[in-house]
Amino acid sequence: MTAKAYWTTNNTIHDMDGLYRYRAANREVMTRYGAKFLAMQGKQDIVEGNARPNWTLVEFLSFEAASNCYYDPAYQKAAQIRHSVAEELQSLVEGYDGPQDF
Repeated sequence: MTAKAYWTTNNTIHDMDGLYRYRAANREVMTRYGAKFLAMQGKQDIVEGNARPNWTLVEFLSFEAASNCYYDPAYQKAAQIRHSVAEELQSLVEGYDGPQDF
């Protein structure tokens, strides 16, 4: 079985109207790759280290789906909107589906 993958975003948003335009622009491509939003700018407690104030966590069925979504030309076009309204850190992370033997 293929491990799921996660697209994490940690950002500072400077223009909420612009963020809503970005979301509208990426809706179709995110849906096409099976994106499932697990967390989006909700309550948080940074217990160690430094982070920006907003987090988003998106689940995909595989690392390939997450990567294909991010690099899709339609998403990259939408991302240009995000680049103009927020500062962020984006990462794609393969999930772990092994033993929990800690």
